[in-house]
Amino acid sequence: MADDAAAVPARTPKGHPMTPALRPGGLTASLRRPLPRAKRPTAAARRARAATAIAGLIATALPAVTATASAATASTAAAPVPRLVWQSCADGFECATAHVPLDYRAPHGATIDIKVIKHPAAEPAHRIGSLFYNPGGPGAPGTLALRAMTSLFPEQVQKRFDIISFDPRGVGTSTATHCFPDIAAEQRFFAGVPAGFPVGRQQERTWTDAYARFGQECLRNNPALLPHLSTANVARDMDLLRQAVGDRQLTYYGVSYGTYLGATYANLFPGRVRSMILDSAVDPVAWSTKDSAQAGRLGAFLRTGTDLAADHVLNAFLDQCGQAGPKTCAFAAGDAAATRAKFATLLQRLQQRPVTIDTPMGAMPFSYASALESIALQLDATRPIPYLAAGWTGLGSQLQQLWTGSTATTTAATTAADAPAPAVYQGKEQALGVVCADSANPRSPSAYPAQAALARARSGPLGAYFAWAAEPCATWPATDRDRYDGPWNRPTANPVLVVANTGDPAWPYQGSRAMAQTLSRARLLTVDGYGHTVLANPSGCAAAHEARYLVDGVLPPSDTVCRPDHQPFDTVG
Repeated sequence: MADDAAAVPARTPKGHPMTPALRPGGLTASLRRPLPRAKRPTAAARRARAATAIAGLIATALPAVTATASAATASTAAAPVPRLVWQSCADGFECATAHVPLDYRAPHGATIDIKVIKHPAAEPAHRIGSLFYNPGGPGAPGTLALRAMTSLFPEQVQKRFDIISFDPRGVGTSTATHCFPDIAAEQRFFAGVPAGFPVGRQQERTWTDAYARFGQECLRNNPALLPHLSTANVARDMDLLRQAVGDRQLTYYGVSYGTYLGATYANLFPGRVRSMILDSAVDPVAWSTKDSAQAGRLGAFLRTGTDLAADHVLNAFLDQCGQAGPKTCAFAAGDAAATRAKFATLLQRLQQRPVTIDTPMGAMPFSYASALESIALQLDATRPIPYLAAGWTGLGSQLQQLWTGSTATTTAATTAADAPAPAVYQGKEQALGVVCADSANPRSPSAYPAQAALARARSGPLGAYFAWAAEPCATWPATDRDRYDGPWNRPTANPVLVVANTGDPAWPYQGSRAMAQTLSRARLLTVDGYGHTVLANPSGCAAAHEARYLVDGVLPPSDTVCRPDHQPFDTVG
């Protein structure tokens, strides 16, 4: 049920294919976790036996929980509007804390904190209002992401809007999901658990046992918060923030998983949409499907086709790396075919033993699986983004380091327990709490080895990573009764603009096309380029259309196609 009092009855959804959409992590993963590490093979069997015993004990003690049903309906109508007291918190930014209901069925009950950040409009005299930005993830803290991404917004947008972001409930510096006292304790818990994804039956048992215990540990330490982490509740929080800054309607820019937040808001509060850009969108029907047969067969990341998109872009990276040559892409091997063959050989070597290479974080071990995870994450940005991504040239350099290291004698790989602990505790649970609340996934861990085999067959070496990414939801112990899973076509007060790269490795282009077809009033702006999100892979053409839409409400012409400002291996200036 829509929260908007002016909501109209839902219409029959437009027909569209069940197309691909997301993968975990991405550009924003670097805001919340270190690079993956390989496991220590000698400890795996011992920890697997312990995991099995402890998991059985905990599972009998802590049953799954669901947000309690009541006659009330989750709504912001009765919730008090938070008062924001802005204070300088960084160069050019202001921060505040909002108090919002934990449970919107009890709007005057317990509250949680939402940390908010603002970059004031550069031209206050010509200010239009506030632009809310969500960086996706899920689990990416907006208070960090906005500082890194503000300069990438169109100039007119920076002049005319206060750009606002926030750490969603359960994330970052807001009231956060913490399953352990600190990140070091969490890293010790996952020591011995395969990084990236499990390979072989023993690692699969270690993985599934560990994540079952992890879910119960999260429930033990977050019993009140865990059942209220759905994107629908984040949308309700954002509507209170809209009211708190005095905007009659919402102006919004969501990237990656932030597009799912935008679509959810647009259907809960259709009359309150002023303008909304959804950059690199998820297919909302495929992600949230209530089709039990489909959800029982495939996890959300395979159901949305993320593995297929990543495989397509990985092959494009290898081809363009080979064509660029070693001066621009260190991993190049003469031509595209030779570079693909070199990559296949590298993976074979990594299957035999892990390799340790130097990284900005120090010496880093990579196994076959953790190397593939790192590769998947680094496909997102074709060019470097300070503090966030090294670009495709950086990926080429890392692959060459792995290639060189794979020919040398290496020591035993370290585990997550040996890694330095980040200053801010943002563990795996902050993404899983959202993913498992929002999406349907098979509930038996035994279903995932077959899904990994299917993914490998259809999308190559990266496939297993995306199959196993949804497995923790099989035993996640909480659901959110107030999640939103449709309908997705409630007519909005104003049209929505969907923007996407044709070569997106995370949320495939087909997902953005499906989003534009599914929403009641939406237009698709296409950029014929690579990388995850147009904001992080700039196109001046697209930025001009976005600015005109956000400032004046004018959509680009139908079927508009833009080009990126740079190709992946252009000389970096």
